[in-house]
Amino acid sequence: MKQSRYSILLFFTIIVSFAQQNKIYGIYQFPVDKIPRIDGYFEDWEMVPTSYIIGLNELKETVKGIGHNLNPEDYDIKVKVGWVNGLNRLYFYIDAYDDFWDFKDEGLLQDIFELVIDGDLSGGPFIKKHNGNLKHFSFEELHFKGHGSHAQNYHIFTPAKNKDAAMIWGNTPWIKDFPYFNIAYDYNFQHSENGNLKLEFWVTPFDHADQFGFEKSTITTLLENEIIGMSWCIIDYDGTGKPEAFINLAHDTKMIYDASHLNLFKLMPIAKNDKETIQADWSFIEIDRKKRWIQFKDKSKGLIHKWLWNFGDGTTSIEQNPSHKYKKAGEWTVVLTVTRGEHSSTRSKVWDVVTE
Repeated sequence: MKQSRYSILLFFTIIVSFAQQNKIYGIYQFPVDKIPRIDGYFEDWEMVPTSYIIGLNELKETVKGIGHNLNPEDYDIKVKVGWVNGLNRLYFYIDAYDDFWDFKDEGLLQDIFELVIDGDLSGGPFIKKHNGNLKHFSFEELHFKGHGSHAQNYHIFTPAKNKDAAMIWGNTPWIKDFPYFNIAYDYNFQHSENGNLKLEFWVTPFDHADQFGFEKSTITTLLENEIIGMSWCIIDYDGTGKPEAFINLAHDTKMIYDASHLNLFKLMPIAKNDKETIQADWSFIEIDRKKRWIQFKDKSKGLIHKWLWNFGDGTTSIEQNPSHKYKKAGEWTVVLTVTRGEHSSTRSKVWDVVTE
């Protein structure tokens, strides 16, 4: 009977872990006119629905011998993640409570939000001591052969005092510097006290982050409805020099060094209510300069039903992406008006289009 109960428990644990890895979390899409500011004021995040909150109940203790019981009176956390179409950044909002905030240590022995991102879902180990080539190369050699290059591990200090806001596990510490990373905190407690910490930050995800810097790296292109790999863990210290908790979203400690064990996150489309705001915008390319033939491209935001182009030479079009041939050379003011019901928006560009 005992063996049967153990088998059922083991089976249930395996099912829960499998479900956790295959659950797809949402990354909220902010409208382009409501990009969150990293300033320590968090009103920008109020528009994100509560359904996007990932809380303590989603986490699990995965390090034996620590024994955290997920008691919110000890430590509690709520996380929201966002993105902006056309801007390759991931935005984070964290609201956390701790009964003992530990941030006195100058190194890693303090409260940490550890974030791992695999923007192109490439998977696999990305930390040198788990590299399969250890039998051929030393730790030092592997550190400079792509350690942390295809997935990024950020140790976000909560809070950071008299040190950088994050430590990057790998050979690309430059990714924690502006303009690839930015962060702001709000708290009023001292080391060893309890209280609430709020922070917001953004990171730049990379398909490949290179030790030699941005010029040799490849930023992840964030696209609507795409899936990325991501997870986080909480390392909670309570003044003893040893972690009281290691709890993580992936329900697997391997998430910190192997991107195959991360959670799945979807870059969500713009919310229906946010589509009510429309914003006209457009670009163009020259198809044939000698023929004065221009291809226009609609880049407007929001749900749009009608387009009206005024090409500046007395002609118009109601196509979404029209092409147009100018009969004579000139400097043209082109105006696009987009509408949906009673809502409309106009964008003019003065002399962007010049023909000869």
